[in-house]
Amino acid sequence: MALSSWVLSPALQLCAAGPACSWEMLHVAGAGVCGCCGALRPRYKRLVDNIFPEDPEDGLVKTNMEKLTFYALSAPEKLDRIGAYLSERLIRDVSRHRYGYVCIAMEALDQLLMACHCQSINLFVESFLKMVAKLLESEKPNLQILGTNSFVKFANIEEDTPSYHRSYDFFVSRFSEMCHSSHDDLEIRTKIRMSGIKGLQGVVRKTVNDELQANIWDPQHMDKIVPSLLFNLQHVEEAESRSPSPLQATEKEKESPTELAERCLRELLGRAAYGNIKNAITPVLIHLDNHSLWEPKIFATRCFRIIMYSIQPQHSHLVIQQLLGHLDANSKSAATVRAGIVEVLSEAAVIAASGSVGPTVLEVFNTLLRQLRLSIDYALTGSYNCITGVSSKIIKEHEERMFQEAVIKTIGSFASTLPTYQQSEVMAFIMNKVPLPSTQQSIEAGKAGENRNRLTQIMLLKSLLQVSVGFQCSNMLTALPSAFLDRLLSAALMEDAEIRLFVLEILISFIDRHDNRQKFSTISTISDISVLKLKVEKCSRQDSVFMKKHSQQLFRHIYLICKEESNIQAHYEALYSMLVLISIELANEEVVVDLIRLVLAVQEIAQINEDNLTAYNRCALFALGAAYLNLISQLITVPTFCQHIHEVIQMRQKEAPYLLPEDVFVEKPRLSKSLDRLGPEVFFWQSKISEVLGGSGYNADRLSTPYVPQLTDEDRLSKRKSIGETISLQVEVESRNSPEREQRAPAEEITYETLKKAIDSVAVEEQERERRRQVVEKFQKAPFEEIAAHCGARATLLQSKLNQIFEITIRPPPSPSGTITAAYGQPQNHSIPVYEMKFPDLCVY
Repeated sequence: MALSSWVLSPALQLCAAGPACSWEMLHVAGAGVCGCCGALRPRYKRLVDNIFPEDPEDGLVKTNMEKLTFYALSAPEKLDRIGAYLSERLIRDVSRHRYGYVCIAMEALDQLLMACHCQSINLFVESFLKMVAKLLESEKPNLQILGTNSFVKFANIEEDTPSYHRSYDFFVSRFSEMCHSSHDDLEIRTKIRMSGIKGLQGVVRKTVNDELQANIWDPQHMDKIVPSLLFNLQHVEEAESRSPSPLQATEKEKESPTELAERCLRELLGRAAYGNIKNAITPVLIHLDNHSLWEPKIFATRCFRIIMYSIQPQHSHLVIQQLLGHLDANSKSAATVRAGIVEVLSEAAVIAASGSVGPTVLEVFNTLLRQLRLSIDYALTGSYNCITGVSSKIIKEHEERMFQEAVIKTIGSFASTLPTYQQSEVMAFIMNKVPLPSTQQSIEAGKAGENRNRLTQIMLLKSLLQVSVGFQCSNMLTALPSAFLDRLLSAALMEDAEIRLFVLEILISFIDRHDNRQKFSTISTISDISVLKLKVEKCSRQDSVFMKKHSQQLFRHIYLICKEESNIQAHYEALYSMLVLISIELANEEVVVDLIRLVLAVQEIAQINEDNLTAYNRCALFALGAAYLNLISQLITVPTFCQHIHEVIQMRQKEAPYLLPEDVFVEKPRLSKSLDRLGPEVFFWQSKISEVLGGSGYNADRLSTPYVPQLTDEDRLSKRKSIGETISLQVEVESRNSPEREQRAPAEEITYETLKKAIDSVAVEEQERERRRQVVEKFQKAPFEEIAAHCGARATLLQSKLNQIFEITIRPPPSPSGTITAAYGQPQNHSIPVYEMKFPDLCVY
């Protein structure tokens, strides 16, 4: 009591002084007294002061902390004052370098945050964030880490009430800065960077799902967060020490900035909605551009694997579209940069297969094919400006070639992820891009245009081959529609040997549905084909319809390709594979007969040599025929046919081994210049084959008929010399086996009269078409009464005609005197049989 009276005595003295003492003097005196006496301080301040020990090393006084927490829960309206006072003390301790008390203050704040979830928490949070910001602004790494840890704890708290005015811009900037720390001490630098990554992760968790918070997906925030994470991902020392599986990683490696940044990036992308994908991916592309990370391709590929596996599957096509747009934006960058983007696109497309490939599949291939064509122009002109030809950058042809191969690989990998019907659309799309002289597509003239067209044709066909390799379809009518097959086969008639080979390989990839190609990739006269273990199935009805429709077209092109002098071993191997695959996959009895006739016609090409083929070409055709007949004879298992084929092969082995594949299709083929003096015993004879197969139920008449290709306008218009030349429309192409060869009709001369007749015939057709249209229109629009009257008139006319017919056909019975004979040369008077009568058109259906 004595102490209390002593404390209050100054105030009592002021009161005793009388009215002359103002209330202001009393207030000042009281305040001074309360400031120096803890008993008169507000309770929340006393509770806050009591949690701090005399020695900071003793740590937080837990019993007093429990009292403070209970007080805050009991009087939540005091929570904001508690936070403000703690903030005041913390700022004072930081400025005085009393870091022990700073740690105690932050610990107390953390416990209060975890315990209190009242509506007044917002004001307390403002004080808390102010203290965290003060710590992050400090130059001391320990204080930065302390502030970050407190912020992370706060970020994990789910608040009950929304905040309309809270801003995290400072924290995004500061945490991003910490992610780029360049502290001299490696250990401290690692800790600061990890704290920065954790802070960014906390900001994302706190704001990403709260619509009332600042939009973390805005470009101003993404441009800081994403590059900071990528910066920590790209460090070599951490990346090289990564284990192949996260389960096998050491505990130290799990705590590395690289691992932490990857987890944070995955979490960020996993929370991205449809409209935020672009803002999240654009900083990745800019970062890879600024740091030249496309050329090694390793880091870029790793980044997009993380992206594709982290985002929601239905958003995958958005990433593909952004990569395509970035490829277009870098169309004049170095070939290595473009190749890196394309390879990343290839990896992303494969991953996107499990999700959504997007509504615009053809847009992907259109962009890739456009880049392919630009690369061809760059390689030919040596400049990125194809119009002026002036460019400051040096274009390396081999780098452009690498880029083209990367594009083709990407086309194949992306197409392999599509369903069958979309693969068919893609192949038709690519085929329509191939410039062909037999179509109305623009063909550039001149030497430069010829080179450009040739390279474009080759690259597009290689792309088509990549797609067709992964294409699986049981129905050939669906796999090779007429329009697609016509364009593809027209390319097979071009003079360029490489183009012809690509066409053959594409056709083989379509026909080979049971992976038999590799089993007879080399041409040989094997004595027992059972060792090949071929998968042979009965020809389906759809395949029979396909061959009935297109077999002669296929055989004609095979025949014409065999006559090309520029063929090499690869062409003959492809031809052999195609003949065998047709026999295995698509052949019925009629097709087998036509194939045998075709091969015998090919043998005759080499035998007569009207096209002046080289010795190698002639020997290769002989060997091709021997290998195919040997295989087909074992497939159809007719003993006499097998015997004839084996006899000829054995005779060739003795007399002419250079007519067999074992001596022709080798590195150094054995050839003979005396091919015109060969004996009949080394040839396969059509008469003999038709005889032995005809006895086994095959069509002997068809077998005995020499094969004659059905030449069409396509063959006459096809490219035979060079791209730039004009092909005459009056080139006469006839087979030497044609029965009209000896009586050739002269080519009809085109005159004014013939043209006039052609025009008149067209006019007549137009009139007939117009008449039919009027009839249809009349029945569609005329009133019912008019149509009924018209049909009634026609019915009356029909009835009168029928009455006339009945009068003619019905005759009286014969006379009793007997039948009339012709013994005396008198003509018989029989009625006309019904089947010889001439009926009116109305009676004929």
